[in-house]
Amino acid sequence: MSQPDLDDLGIIEDLVTGEAVVLDLRPASFLSRAVALILDWLVVVVTFLVVFYGLSVVIVISDAAVGAAVGLVGFLAVFIGIPVTVETLTRGRSLGKLAMGLRVVRDDGGPIRMRQALIRGLLGFFEIYLAYGSVAIISSLSNRRGKRLGDHLAGTYVVLERTPTNARTPPAVMPPRLAGWAAGCDLGRVPDRLAVATRQFLARAARLHPASRERLGIGLAQQLSAYVAPQPPPGTHPEEFLAAVLAERRERDLRRLRAEAEARAAREARRRAASPLSPLGDSLVGEDDGAPAR
Repeated sequence: MSQPDLDDLGIIEDLVTGEAVVLDLRPASFLSRAVALILDWLVVVVTFLVVFYGLSVVIVISDAAVGAAVGLVGFLAVFIGIPVTVETLTRGRSLGKLAMGLRVVRDDGGPIRMRQALIRGLLGFFEIYLAYGSVAIISSLSNRRGKRLGDHLAGTYVVLERTPTNARTPPAVMPPRLAGWAAGCDLGRVPDRLAVATRQFLARAARLHPASRERLGIGLAQQLSAYVAPQPPPGTHPEEFLAAVLAERRERDLRRLRAEAEARAAREARRRAASPLSPLGDSLVGEDDGAPAR
């Protein structure tokens, strides 16, 4: 059975929680990261000028050793200490990332801590300032998540935190000719990752290259068919099969949730209607029609 390449659909395989919920976090583009970096660089330069203007008096009146030590501490604080502290306190957001709607997260999708921020800060000083950004650019362009060297060592990457509301994946629509088959089929528990991949494939199918669209559609249909019985009618297009399964899966989930809500409401109504002395009753003696006794 062929395995579709989920990277072609933009799905990050590592982002699955312990409850098997797929986190759809989108890696930031190279351009947005570059703009955020320029903004952060401007902030660092301005901070550097302000700090060293304030320390200039101490450096001038002190001897050479003390002046050099004060200058070194101030330099490291501006270029490493402050950025690391800001990323730690904001859980992965600098001023530039905040302006561009970006955030640094761990590879598992969780917020970064001081350790990750420190590693990124130390390596970032080398990648961005000492190497004039060349190392960071090469590393980011060669990685599908846009990771620079510091991200690799820290186990982090930058995601797009703000997404437009119209970017949400629309629900699958039931093909009319498969509605009868879907209503009577035995639909097993479809893995969350496969369901997410199928839903995103259907939403992006029109923008895929025809060859990739056919390959991915057939691969996903082959995987999904293992959870469906009987198989769809002969001649069913893979994309119609995928849409029918997702639409029926959603409809069954909605029916189950509605039934649970109705059963819960019925149990509450029975408890309130029961005698106060009944084991099912939750009202107090003297209460009338749910009103508290006076």
